[in-house]
Amino acid sequence: MESTLGTRLAEGHEDALAECYQTYAALVAGYLRRLVPPQDIDDVRQVVFSEVWRSAHRYDPGRSLEAWLLGIARKRAIDHLRVRTLTTVPLDSVAEPRDGDGRDTADAFGSRDQLRRALAILPGPQREAIELAYYGELTQREIAERLDVPLGTVKARTARGLRKLSAVLSRTAA
Repeated sequence: MESTLGTRLAEGHEDALAECYQTYAALVAGYLRRLVPPQDIDDVRQVVFSEVWRSAHRYDPGRSLEAWLLGIARKRAIDHLRVRTLTTVPLDSVAEPRDGDGRDTADAFGSRDQLRRALAILPGPQREAIELAYYGELTQREIAERLDVPLGTVKARTARGLRKLSAVLSRTAA
């Protein structure tokens, strides 16, 4: 499929871009997730696929379409990071923390980061069940309906995921 899609893309078939996007948009977004801030992924991905269409005539169908796409994604991510302006706030305009010296706030951010990293380690289905339950505030029955899986599957995924989370977090706390 990839070689046929790549050939059609290189020949300028309009439907090839739509198929390319449908097939590889998630891969490109996953790759960009490691390079650009989360709020910028969709914008950079759109730039990537615009360039794919503009430069499709330069694609060599004998080479990997996936590698070509990720090469473009890398270049556009670098361009994006170079032109963005970081917002800085003068220190004298920032209010002093109300409660103490800010260590509690720092600890809360650290704990939140630990939890985010621990969740990232979990297999996708377990992480999804836990996130829908705790962040989405859904019941297990609602999760089962949303994911179109049996209720027992949701319960098992949640239980296994929570056990793994507990093990990972207790290792990092030690």
